[in-house]
Amino acid sequence: MTNVVLALAAGFGTCMSLIVAIGAQNAFVLRQGIRRDAVLTVVAICGVSDAVLISLGVGGVGVLVQAWPAAVTAVALVGGIFLLCYGFLAARRAMKPSSMSVEGVTTGSRKRAALSCLAMTWLNPHVYLDTVLLMGSIAAGYGALRWDFALGAVLASVSWFTAIGFGARLLSSLFTKPASWRVLDGLVAATMAVVGVSLLAGA
Repeated sequence: MTNVVLALAAGFGTCMSLIVAIGAQNAFVLRQGIRRDAVLTVVAICGVSDAVLISLGVGGVGVLVQAWPAAVTAVALVGGIFLLCYGFLAARRAMKPSSMSVEGVTTGSRKRAALSCLAMTWLNPHVYLDTVLLMGSIAAGYGALRWDFALGAVLASVSWFTAIGFGARLLSSLFTKPASWRVLDGLVAATMAVVGVSLLAGA
């Protein structure tokens, strides 16, 4: 039971570290939330999309590991190096924080909002790198508990998008301040460094 909880927590923390950053998708969700424009639809699309991508990553890497045990070492090295690089970029952002602009033209309809959100999610190459490759690689290190890790990651995604979507009116003033992003990116950098080093050490 303890191992399951640890895997869930690791998945939750890792995914949260990846998605809590200034980006087009977060800005779009926050903007929709502030304007109360198709918020449920947008949040649902983001959550379901991440769940599908994370599952593909965990399932795909899991099959690869079963067919080629040496893949565990390979994915640990790739994942560890990537996490350290990502952490470095987060640290650099923390040194020169930006504000998130939530200004823009409202989508005007639920269908248009949904299409915009789908494009923002599925046409972003970083989404595949983070959810399919990186999350799948890290999850592989948990063996039989990789799906518990995946569940934790999905819960993090749903929690984050729900928070910024439905809590946007309360959070908007916080997220438009560069100092707030300095703190968040600093935490992201620290998390990535710890997870990255642990993956490389166990490779």
